[in-house]
Amino acid sequence: MDDSPEQFDNEPDDEAPSAEELEAAGQESMFGAPAPVAAPSVPAPTAQPYRVLARKYRPQTFSELLGQDAMVQTLGNAIKRDRLAHAFLMTGVRGVGKTSTARLIAKALNCIGPDGSGGPTIDPCGVCEPCVAIAEGRHIDVIEMDAASHTGIDDVREIIEAVRYSAVSARYKIYIIDEVHMLSRQAFNGLLKTLEEPPPHVKFLFATTEVDKLPVTVLSRCQRFDLRRIQAPLLAEHFARICKAEAVDAEAEALAMIASAAEGSVRDGLSILDQAIAHADLGGHGQVTTDQVRDMLGLADKGAQRRLFGALLAGEGGTLLELVDQQFALGVEPLALLRAGLELTHRITVCQLGKSGADATSAEEREAIEGWAQSLSAGQLHRLWQLLLKGYDEVRGAPDPLIAAKMALLRVQHANDLPDPGSLAKQLEDLAARGPVAAAPDAAATPAETPAPTGMDWPALINTVDQSGQLRLAQVMHDWVRVAALIPGELTYALAPGYSGDPTAELRDALLRATGERWQVTRIEGEAAPALRETAEAAAEEARKAVLRDPLVEAALAAFPEAELLDASADARVATGSKWRN
Repeated sequence: MDDSPEQFDNEPDDEAPSAEELEAAGQESMFGAPAPVAAPSVPAPTAQPYRVLARKYRPQTFSELLGQDAMVQTLGNAIKRDRLAHAFLMTGVRGVGKTSTARLIAKALNCIGPDGSGGPTIDPCGVCEPCVAIAEGRHIDVIEMDAASHTGIDDVREIIEAVRYSAVSARYKIYIIDEVHMLSRQAFNGLLKTLEEPPPHVKFLFATTEVDKLPVTVLSRCQRFDLRRIQAPLLAEHFARICKAEAVDAEAEALAMIASAAEGSVRDGLSILDQAIAHADLGGHGQVTTDQVRDMLGLADKGAQRRLFGALLAGEGGTLLELVDQQFALGVEPLALLRAGLELTHRITVCQLGKSGADATSAEEREAIEGWAQSLSAGQLHRLWQLLLKGYDEVRGAPDPLIAAKMALLRVQHANDLPDPGSLAKQLEDLAARGPVAAAPDAAATPAETPAPTGMDWPALINTVDQSGQLRLAQVMHDWVRVAALIPGELTYALAPGYSGDPTAELRDALLRATGERWQVTRIEGEAAPALRETAEAAAEEARKAVLRDPLVEAALAAFPEAELLDASADARVATGSKWRN
């Protein structure tokens, strides 16, 4: 066989199809009209693993950080003025963005911009190599350490040795230590000197949920930022944006429930939202509804809460127990019923102080809260709070929480019918002001039955004498003078039994000094109104008799024959407005 190149060139190529093969495949040859060629098969792309919402929507810029405007402004000003601290401490409850803030600071300090010529900025570009690497957690100069698993002095020694070397590719070498309060005392002591005077190319970023466990020596070397809890309305708006991005339909009240259950934590709220979306998908319609979220979280229906609260106030014991049984059958824990009552009492009290019920999730709820705020007194609300709080503690430690919750609510209902201490005090004050009730026509009651024809306020006149510095005469007027007639410039009086002497001249001089006018003061031996001291003592005695006539007191005295009722005459005197004592 001839091995010339020409022969090899004329031989058919094994890799190229012949005209016959093309025709056999239903396609035209190169000499005919062109025909479409079937696209080669492409392997199906590998499915990406699902990322939970808390990781997928972790803030990548400071503008995406919720509710921390003060901290962002402080950092922005520090970066603009090149007044960066060498150590930052982020504190706050779980899920408010401490670690995310630390990574954002790392990006802000190491960003070089899209063109590679940028400097530290509060608005990192997010596209340069340092920004991308830090966001993905793979930057060699940004070292993240979990203090919970690296608590000892040996771990800190590694940091102390490594800070001497410059950053490999970034502007700053940054150490992010999460849950820094978990470091041991020896580890903290070993870090102090380096933390106080680190090399200029090193920054420390600490995050902790328990700042009170950090030594004062560490706190004094850090610039501290307290990250606040995120308010429920702001969380609900954030969740609504995420649902829109995820093409998930969610009811506003359902998102408000999730935001409230999150207790200020973005991560907790996103975890609950993840669960709610999965729960909705299992339901078949893909919508996050209020009922589903309520069932998922084991919350009481707000409408049922209001009905139960209304039955509590109305004294409808049967309806109250029926509603408790219904909620328990739906899976609502007895403790949650008491907690819902406490929350509703608090919201009514706040509304009563001038805040409207506009933060309610429905018009019906707003109307109910504002109506109770108008019909209930502050004393009733505070008493409700105390009783519900006591019931909450009892239910939490009871062997049968359901029975304990029922008994606690029935006790609250019973106590709601009783007058509050303020009303009782007012009743006693009114009783004392009316004076004693004559039970029998004896000699002691005769002065109390004789009204004094007065044209002036006798207690006010006594107070005028007292204010002029004549305390002894004011005391005499209060305790011993029985007024028969009192008009401007003229006093006719009698003396109560037990006073020795005649105070007429002294009274005349006292009234002159007190009022600047001359008074005609006349003493008689006839009938006159009782002295203010006598009135107070008679009122106290009548109050004592009224207490003794109470069936509960009678039963107590019968059960405990040696028991005594303490003298309350001084309290009765205070209730009448008297400032002098016997």
